[in-house]
Amino acid sequence: MNTRFMQTIWQITEVMQQETQLEAALSESLDLITKAVGCEEGSVWMRNEKDGRVYAMLNVGKTDITGYSVDMGQGIAGTVTRDGVSEIVADTKQDPRFSSVVDEETGFVTRSLVCAPLKNQYDCLGCVQLVNKIEGNFDKEDLEVLENLAALLAIAIEEKGFSVTPNKDRKPFITLRGVIKEYGSGELVNQVLKGIDLDVYENELLVVLGESGCGKSTMLNIIGGMDTMTRGELVIDGKDMSHPTDAELTDYRRNFVGFIFQSYNLMPNLTAKENIDFIAELVQDPMDSREALKMVRLSGREGNYPSQMSGGQQQRVSIARAFAKRPRLILADEPTAALDFQTGQEVLMVMEEAIRETGTTIVMITHNVEIAKMANRVIKLKNGRVHSIRANMHPLSASELVW
Repeated sequence: MNTRFMQTIWQITEVMQQETQLEAALSESLDLITKAVGCEEGSVWMRNEKDGRVYAMLNVGKTDITGYSVDMGQGIAGTVTRDGVSEIVADTKQDPRFSSVVDEETGFVTRSLVCAPLKNQYDCLGCVQLVNKIEGNFDKEDLEVLENLAALLAIAIEEKGFSVTPNKDRKPFITLRGVIKEYGSGELVNQVLKGIDLDVYENELLVVLGESGCGKSTMLNIIGGMDTMTRGELVIDGKDMSHPTDAELTDYRRNFVGFIFQSYNLMPNLTAKENIDFIAELVQDPMDSREALKMVRLSGREGNYPSQMSGGQQQRVSIARAFAKRPRLILADEPTAALDFQTGQEVLMVMEEAIRETGTTIVMITHNVEIAKMANRVIKLKNGRVHSIRANMHPLSASELVW
Protein backbone atom coordinates (compact mmCIF):
# COMPACT_ATOMS: atom_id res chain seq x y z
CA MET A 1 0.00 0.00 0.00
CA ASN A 2 1.46 3.38 -0.97
CA THR A 3 2.09 6.24 1.46
CA ARG A 4 -1.02 8.19 0.39
CA PHE A 5 -3.32 5.26 1.12
CA MET A 6 -1.60 4.55 4.44
CA GLN A 7 -2.20 8.15 5.47
CA THR A 8 -5.89 7.83 4.53
CA ILE A 9 -6.31 4.68 6.62
CA TRP A 10 -4.66 6.48 9.53
CA GLN A 11 -7.12 9.38 9.12
CA ILE A 12 -10.03 6.95 9.08
CA THR A 13 -8.75 5.27 12.26
CA GLU A 14 -8.72 8.66 13.99
CA VAL A 15 -12.26 9.41 12.77
CA MET A 16 -13.51 6.10 14.20
CA GLN A 17 -11.93 6.85 17.56
CA GLN A 18 -13.05 10.46 17.84
CA GLU A 19 -16.53 10.51 16.29
CA THR A 20 -19.18 9.33 18.79
CA GLN A 21 -22.00 9.09 16.23
CA LEU A 22 -21.53 5.95 14.16
CA GLU A 23 -23.36 7.16 11.05
CA ALA A 24 -21.24 10.33 10.93
CA ALA A 25 -18.05 8.29 11.35
CA LEU A 26 -19.05 5.91 8.55
CA SER A 27 -19.94 8.77 6.20
CA GLU A 28 -16.71 10.67 6.86
CA SER A 29 -14.62 7.52 6.43
CA LEU A 30 -16.38 6.61 3.20
CA ASP A 31 -15.82 10.12 1.88
CA LEU A 32 -12.10 9.92 2.71
CA ILE A 33 -11.62 6.61 0.92
CA THR A 34 -13.64 7.71 -2.13
CA LYS A 35 -11.44 10.77 -2.57
CA ALA A 36 -8.21 8.85 -1.94
CA VAL A 37 -9.00 6.18 -4.55
CA GLY A 38 -10.44 8.78 -6.95
CA CYS A 39 -13.90 7.52 -7.83
CA GLU A 40 -17.37 8.94 -8.34
CA GLU A 41 -19.43 7.11 -5.74
CA GLY A 42 -19.08 5.15 -2.53
CA SER A 43 -21.65 3.25 -0.47
CA VAL A 44 -22.09 1.03 2.59
CA TRP A 45 -24.55 -1.84 2.30
CA MET A 46 -25.98 -3.71 5.27
CA ARG A 47 -27.60 -7.10 5.52
CA ASN A 48 -31.08 -7.50 6.99
CA GLU A 49 -31.47 -11.04 8.32
CA LYS A 50 -35.26 -10.72 8.64
CA ASP A 51 -35.98 -10.37 4.92
CA GLY A 52 -32.74 -11.70 3.40
CA ARG A 53 -31.96 -8.46 1.59
CA VAL A 54 -28.98 -6.10 1.49
CA TYR A 55 -29.73 -2.38 1.88
CA ALA A 56 -27.71 0.66 0.84
CA MET A 57 -27.50 2.52 4.15
CA LEU A 58 -24.92 5.23 3.38
CA ASN A 59 -23.77 6.89 0.20
CA VAL A 60 -21.32 9.58 -0.89
CA GLY A 61 -21.32 11.10 -4.37
CA LYS A 62 -23.80 12.84 -6.63
CA THR A 63 -26.34 10.02 -6.69
CA ASP A 64 -27.96 9.03 -3.40
CA ILE A 65 -28.79 5.33 -3.46
CA THR A 66 -29.69 5.00 0.23
CA GLY A 67 -32.84 2.94 0.56
CA TYR A 68 -32.01 0.70 -2.38
CA SER A 69 -31.90 -3.03 -1.69
CA VAL A 70 -31.13 -6.31 -3.42
CA ASP A 71 -31.79 -9.91 -2.50
CA MET A 72 -28.95 -11.78 -0.84
CA GLY A 73 -26.76 -13.20 -3.58
CA GLN A 74 -28.07 -10.83 -6.25
CA GLY A 75 -25.94 -8.09 -7.79
CA ILE A 76 -22.43 -7.35 -6.58
CA ALA A 77 -23.46 -6.12 -3.12
CA GLY A 78 -25.65 -9.19 -2.51
CA THR A 79 -23.03 -11.61 -3.83
CA VAL A 80 -20.14 -10.16 -1.83
CA THR A 81 -22.27 -10.08 1.33
CA ARG A 82 -23.40 -13.67 0.85
CA ASP A 83 -19.97 -15.08 -0.03
CA GLY A 84 -17.80 -12.75 2.07
CA VAL A 85 -15.33 -12.42 -0.81
CA SER A 86 -14.12 -9.15 -2.37
CA GLU A 87 -14.63 -8.43 -6.05
CA ILE A 88 -13.36 -6.08 -8.77
CA VAL A 89 -15.60 -5.55 -11.79
CA ALA A 90 -13.57 -3.82 -14.49
CA ASP A 91 -16.42 -3.56 -17.00
CA THR A 92 -20.03 -3.88 -15.86
CA LYS A 93 -21.23 -4.39 -19.45
CA GLN A 94 -19.45 -7.73 -19.47
CA ASP A 95 -20.88 -8.88 -16.10
CA PRO A 96 -24.17 -10.86 -16.25
CA ARG A 97 -25.20 -9.59 -12.79
CA PHE A 98 -25.87 -6.19 -14.34
CA SER A 99 -29.13 -6.30 -16.30
CA SER A 100 -28.55 -2.63 -17.00
CA VAL A 101 -25.60 -0.38 -16.20
CA VAL A 102 -27.86 2.70 -16.29
CA ASP A 103 -30.08 3.51 -13.34
CA GLU A 104 -33.52 4.30 -14.75
CA GLU A 105 -34.48 6.76 -12.01
CA THR A 106 -31.29 8.83 -11.89
CA GLY A 107 -29.58 8.08 -15.18
CA PHE A 108 -26.37 7.19 -13.33
CA VAL A 109 -24.09 4.88 -15.30
CA THR A 110 -22.09 2.25 -13.40
CA ARG A 111 -19.00 1.47 -15.47
CA SER A 112 -16.79 -0.29 -12.94
CA LEU A 113 -16.62 -1.00 -9.23
CA VAL A 114 -14.75 -2.61 -6.38
CA CYS A 115 -16.50 -4.20 -3.40
CA ALA A 116 -15.23 -5.58 -0.06
CA PRO A 117 -17.22 -7.46 2.62
CA LEU A 118 -17.89 -6.16 6.13
CA LYS A 119 -16.99 -9.23 8.18
CA ASN A 120 -16.83 -9.82 11.91
CA GLN A 121 -16.24 -12.97 13.94
CA TYR A 122 -19.87 -14.04 13.51
CA ASP A 123 -20.81 -13.42 9.89
CA CYS A 124 -20.76 -10.94 7.01
CA LEU A 125 -22.67 -7.78 7.94
CA GLY A 126 -22.71 -6.27 4.44
CA CYS A 127 -20.18 -4.64 2.14
CA VAL A 128 -18.46 -1.41 1.11
CA GLN A 129 -18.51 -0.44 -2.56
CA LEU A 130 -16.67 2.12 -4.68
CA VAL A 131 -17.96 2.94 -8.17
CA ASN A 132 -16.40 4.40 -11.33
CA LYS A 133 -12.72 5.18 -10.89
CA ILE A 134 -12.16 8.57 -12.52
CA GLU A 135 -8.74 7.82 -13.99
CA GLY A 136 -7.71 4.33 -15.07
CA ASN A 137 -9.17 1.11 -13.68
CA PHE A 138 -9.62 -0.27 -10.19
CA ASP A 139 -6.63 -2.42 -9.24
CA LYS A 140 -5.41 -4.64 -6.40
CA GLU A 141 -4.08 -1.66 -4.49
CA ASP A 142 -7.51 -0.03 -4.55
CA LEU A 143 -8.99 -3.27 -3.30
CA GLU A 144 -6.44 -3.53 -0.51
CA VAL A 145 -7.21 -0.07 0.84
CA LEU A 146 -10.96 -0.77 0.61
CA GLU A 147 -10.54 -4.04 2.53
CA ASN A 148 -8.68 -2.14 5.25
CA LEU A 149 -11.58 0.31 5.43
CA ALA A 150 -14.09 -2.55 5.55
CA ALA A 151 -12.22 -4.14 8.47
CA LEU A 152 -12.30 -0.86 10.43
CA LEU A 153 -15.99 -0.28 9.65
CA ALA A 154 -16.92 -3.83 10.71
CA ILE A 155 -15.26 -3.29 14.09
CA ALA A 156 -17.02 0.05 14.57
CA ILE A 157 -20.41 -1.36 13.56
CA GLU A 158 -20.03 -4.30 15.93
CA GLU A 159 -18.98 -2.06 18.82
CA LYS A 160 -21.54 0.71 18.33
CA GLY A 161 -24.32 -1.07 16.48
CA PHE A 162 -26.12 0.01 13.32
CA SER A 163 -29.79 -0.33 12.49
CA VAL A 164 -30.33 -1.88 9.05
CA THR A 165 -33.79 -0.33 8.85
CA PRO A 166 -33.46 3.42 9.46
CA ASN A 167 -35.22 4.58 12.61
CA LYS A 168 -37.25 7.02 10.56
CA ASP A 169 -39.10 3.99 9.18
CA ARG A 170 -40.06 2.85 12.70
CA LYS A 171 -42.82 4.51 14.66
CA PRO A 172 -41.57 5.51 18.11
CA PHE A 173 -43.61 4.19 21.03
CA ILE A 174 -42.20 6.83 23.39
CA THR A 175 -40.52 10.07 22.30
CA LEU A 176 -38.56 12.53 24.42
CA ARG A 177 -37.44 15.78 22.84
CA GLY A 178 -35.39 18.46 24.57
CA VAL A 179 -36.37 17.18 28.02
CA ILE A 180 -34.90 19.33 30.79
CA LYS A 181 -35.28 18.75 34.51
CA GLU A 182 -34.22 21.36 37.06
CA TYR A 183 -34.39 21.37 40.84
CA GLY A 184 -34.23 24.49 42.98
CA SER A 185 -34.51 28.09 41.86
CA GLY A 186 -32.48 31.22 41.25
CA GLU A 187 -28.75 30.76 41.72
CA LEU A 188 -29.32 27.34 43.34
CA VAL A 189 -30.80 25.68 40.25
CA ASN A 190 -29.45 22.17 39.62
CA GLN A 191 -30.07 20.99 36.05
CA VAL A 192 -30.13 17.18 36.11
CA LEU A 193 -31.40 16.58 32.56
CA LYS A 194 -29.99 18.99 29.99
CA GLY A 195 -31.98 18.23 26.86
CA ILE A 196 -32.74 14.51 26.43
CA ASP A 197 -33.67 13.37 22.91
CA LEU A 198 -34.67 9.71 22.78
CA ASP A 199 -37.05 7.33 21.01
CA VAL A 200 -38.21 4.05 22.53
CA TYR A 201 -39.66 1.44 20.19
CA GLU A 202 -42.34 -1.11 20.97
CA ASN A 203 -41.34 -4.64 22.02
CA GLU A 204 -37.72 -3.76 22.72
CA LEU A 205 -35.48 -4.18 25.75
CA LEU A 206 -33.73 -0.85 26.15
CA VAL A 207 -30.91 -0.65 28.69
CA VAL A 208 -29.80 2.73 30.07
CA LEU A 209 -26.22 3.01 31.34
CA GLY A 210 -24.40 5.89 32.99
CA GLU A 211 -22.48 6.89 36.08
CA SER A 212 -24.25 7.96 39.27
CA GLY A 213 -25.81 11.39 38.97
CA CYS A 214 -26.04 11.39 35.17
CA GLY A 215 -29.86 11.54 35.22
CA LYS A 216 -30.86 7.90 34.58
CA SER A 217 -33.41 7.60 37.38
CA THR A 218 -34.75 11.10 36.75
CA MET A 219 -35.39 10.25 33.11
CA LEU A 220 -37.04 6.96 34.11
CA ASN A 221 -39.26 8.73 36.63
CA ILE A 222 -40.39 11.24 34.01
CA ILE A 223 -41.23 8.46 31.55
CA GLY A 224 -43.09 6.63 34.33
CA GLY A 225 -45.14 9.64 35.39
CA MET A 226 -43.54 9.76 38.85
CA ASP A 227 -41.85 13.09 38.14
CA THR A 228 -42.47 15.98 35.75
CA MET A 229 -40.09 17.75 33.43
CA THR A 230 -39.20 21.42 33.62
CA ARG A 231 -39.20 21.88 29.85
CA GLY A 232 -39.42 19.67 26.80
CA GLU A 233 -41.78 17.24 25.10
CA LEU A 234 -42.88 13.73 26.06
CA VAL A 235 -45.16 11.78 23.72
CA ILE A 236 -46.33 8.31 24.73
CA ASP A 237 -48.19 6.11 22.24
CA GLY A 238 -49.18 9.19 20.27
CA LYS A 239 -50.44 11.18 23.27
CA ASP A 240 -48.71 14.34 24.48
CA MET A 241 -47.79 13.77 28.14
CA SER A 242 -45.52 16.78 28.49
CA HIS A 243 -47.87 18.51 30.97
CA PRO A 244 -50.44 15.92 32.08
CA THR A 245 -53.22 16.55 34.56
CA ASP A 246 -53.31 14.62 37.83
CA ALA A 247 -56.11 12.45 36.47
CA GLU A 248 -54.11 11.64 33.31
CA LEU A 249 -51.07 10.74 35.39
CA THR A 250 -53.08 8.46 37.66
CA ASP A 251 -54.68 6.67 34.72
CA TYR A 252 -51.32 6.37 32.95
CA ARG A 253 -49.49 4.90 35.95
CA ARG A 254 -52.35 2.56 36.73
CA ASN A 255 -53.08 1.11 33.29
CA PHE A 256 -50.02 1.70 31.14
CA VAL A 257 -46.87 1.22 33.24
CA GLY A 258 -45.44 -1.51 35.45
CA PHE A 259 -42.56 -0.84 37.83
CA ILE A 260 -39.72 -3.08 39.05
CA PHE A 261 -37.63 -1.54 41.81
CA GLN A 262 -34.20 -2.38 43.23
CA SER A 263 -35.66 -2.61 46.75
CA TYR A 264 -38.60 -4.88 45.70
CA ASN A 265 -41.18 -2.64 47.53
CA LEU A 266 -43.30 -5.59 48.64
CA MET A 267 -45.78 -5.12 51.48
CA PRO A 268 -44.44 -7.25 54.36
CA ASN A 269 -47.85 -8.10 55.82
CA LEU A 270 -49.15 -9.55 52.53
CA THR A 271 -48.35 -12.91 50.95
CA ALA A 272 -46.82 -13.19 47.49
CA LYS A 273 -50.26 -13.72 45.95
CA GLU A 274 -51.80 -10.87 47.96
CA ASN A 275 -49.00 -8.49 46.93
CA ILE A 276 -49.87 -9.17 43.29
CA ASP A 277 -53.64 -9.10 43.81
CA PHE A 278 -53.41 -5.73 45.59
CA ILE A 279 -51.96 -4.12 42.42
CA ALA A 280 -53.90 -6.24 39.92
CA GLU A 281 -57.21 -5.06 41.38
CA LEU A 282 -56.43 -1.56 40.13
CA VAL A 283 -56.69 -2.51 36.44
CA GLN A 284 -59.53 -3.85 34.30
CA ASP A 285 -57.99 -6.99 32.79
CA PRO A 286 -55.18 -8.24 35.02
CA MET A 287 -53.30 -11.48 34.74
CA ASP A 288 -54.30 -14.07 37.32
CA SER A 289 -51.87 -13.82 40.25
CA ARG A 290 -51.18 -17.58 40.20
CA GLU A 291 -50.43 -17.37 36.48
CA ALA A 292 -48.08 -14.45 37.14
CA LEU A 293 -46.24 -16.38 39.87
CA LYS A 294 -45.98 -19.40 37.59
CA MET A 295 -44.42 -17.18 34.91
CA VAL A 296 -41.65 -16.21 37.35
CA ARG A 297 -41.16 -19.81 38.59
CA LEU A 298 -42.78 -19.33 41.99
CA SER A 299 -45.68 -21.77 41.77
CA GLY A 300 -46.37 -23.13 45.24
CA ARG A 301 -45.10 -20.01 47.00
CA GLU A 302 -48.38 -18.11 46.81
CA GLY A 303 -48.84 -18.12 50.59
CA ASN A 304 -45.33 -17.07 51.53
CA TYR A 305 -44.68 -13.68 53.09
CA PRO A 306 -41.66 -11.60 51.95
CA SER A 307 -39.80 -12.51 55.14
CA GLN A 308 -40.09 -16.18 54.16
CA MET A 309 -38.44 -15.64 50.76
CA SER A 310 -34.92 -14.91 49.58
CA GLY A 311 -33.99 -11.63 47.91
CA GLY A 312 -34.16 -13.22 44.47
CA GLN A 313 -37.59 -14.68 45.16
CA GLN A 314 -38.87 -11.33 46.42
CA GLN A 315 -37.62 -9.68 43.23
CA ARG A 316 -39.40 -12.31 41.17
CA VAL A 317 -42.63 -11.49 43.03
CA SER A 318 -42.11 -7.82 42.16
CA ILE A 319 -41.61 -8.83 38.50
CA ALA A 320 -44.83 -10.89 38.59
CA ARG A 321 -46.61 -7.91 40.17
CA ALA A 322 -45.44 -5.63 37.35
CA PHE A 323 -46.44 -8.02 34.55
CA ALA A 324 -49.79 -8.89 36.18
CA LYS A 325 -51.14 -5.47 35.15
CA ARG A 326 -50.50 -6.43 31.49
CA PRO A 327 -48.78 -3.05 30.98
CA ARG A 328 -47.58 -1.73 27.63
CA LEU A 329 -44.37 -0.55 29.31
CA ILE A 330 -42.25 -1.78 32.22
CA LEU A 331 -39.65 0.41 33.88
CA ALA A 332 -36.94 -1.43 35.82
CA ASP A 333 -34.56 0.50 38.08
CA GLU A 334 -31.46 -1.57 38.92
CA PRO A 335 -33.48 -4.81 39.30
CA THR A 336 -30.40 -6.95 40.10
CA ALA A 337 -28.23 -4.47 42.00
CA ALA A 338 -29.00 -5.97 45.43
CA LEU A 339 -28.48 -9.56 44.28
CA ASP A 340 -25.46 -11.82 43.88
CA PHE A 341 -24.47 -13.01 40.41
CA GLN A 342 -26.35 -16.31 40.37
CA THR A 343 -29.54 -14.84 41.80
CA GLY A 344 -29.29 -11.79 39.54
CA GLN A 345 -28.87 -13.98 36.49
CA GLU A 346 -31.91 -16.04 37.50
CA VAL A 347 -33.96 -12.84 37.80
CA LEU A 348 -32.83 -11.70 34.34
CA MET A 349 -33.74 -15.10 32.88
CA VAL A 350 -37.22 -14.73 34.38
CA MET A 351 -37.54 -11.23 32.87
CA GLU A 352 -36.34 -12.55 29.52
CA GLU A 353 -39.02 -15.24 29.50
CA ALA A 354 -41.69 -12.74 30.56
CA ILE A 355 -40.73 -10.42 27.71
CA ARG A 356 -41.05 -13.27 25.22
CA GLU A 357 -44.46 -14.27 26.56
CA THR A 358 -45.98 -10.79 26.76
CA GLY A 359 -44.12 -8.66 24.18
CA THR A 360 -43.92 -5.83 26.72
CA THR A 361 -41.48 -2.97 26.16
CA ILE A 362 -38.90 -2.70 28.95
CA VAL A 363 -36.65 0.24 29.80
CA MET A 364 -34.05 -0.88 32.33
CA ILE A 365 -31.51 1.16 34.28
CA THR A 366 -28.35 -0.61 35.36
CA HIS A 367 -24.72 0.06 36.28
CA ASN A 368 -23.84 -3.44 35.07
CA VAL A 369 -22.47 -3.19 31.51
CA GLU A 370 -22.69 -6.98 31.16
CA ILE A 371 -26.49 -6.81 31.37
CA ALA A 372 -26.44 -4.41 28.40
CA LYS A 373 -25.32 -7.34 26.23
CA MET A 374 -28.84 -8.80 26.33
CA ALA A 375 -30.52 -5.54 25.27
CA ASN A 376 -31.80 -4.63 21.82
CA ARG A 377 -30.37 -1.15 22.25
CA VAL A 378 -28.10 0.48 24.81
CA ILE A 379 -28.36 4.15 25.76
CA LYS A 380 -25.52 5.85 27.60
CA LEU A 381 -26.27 9.03 29.54
CA LYS A 382 -23.51 11.45 30.48
CA ASN A 383 -23.93 14.76 32.33
CA GLY A 384 -27.66 14.84 31.75
CA ARG A 385 -27.53 14.13 28.02
CA VAL A 386 -27.70 11.12 25.71
CA HIS A 387 -24.05 10.39 24.99
CA SER A 388 -24.48 7.41 22.67
CA ILE A 389 -27.05 4.96 21.30
CA ARG A 390 -25.93 1.51 20.24
CA ALA A 391 -28.00 -1.14 18.52
CA ASN A 392 -26.93 -4.57 19.75
CA MET A 393 -26.50 -6.74 16.69
CA HIS A 394 -26.02 -9.98 18.65
CA PRO A 395 -27.96 -9.82 21.94
CA LEU A 396 -26.95 -12.52 24.40
CA SER A 397 -29.42 -14.55 26.41
CA ALA A 398 -29.42 -13.96 30.15
CA SER A 399 -27.90 -17.42 30.69
CA GLU A 400 -24.81 -16.35 28.70
CA LEU A 401 -24.04 -13.30 30.84
CA VAL A 402 -21.07 -13.35 33.22
CA TRP A 403 -20.04 -10.69 35.71
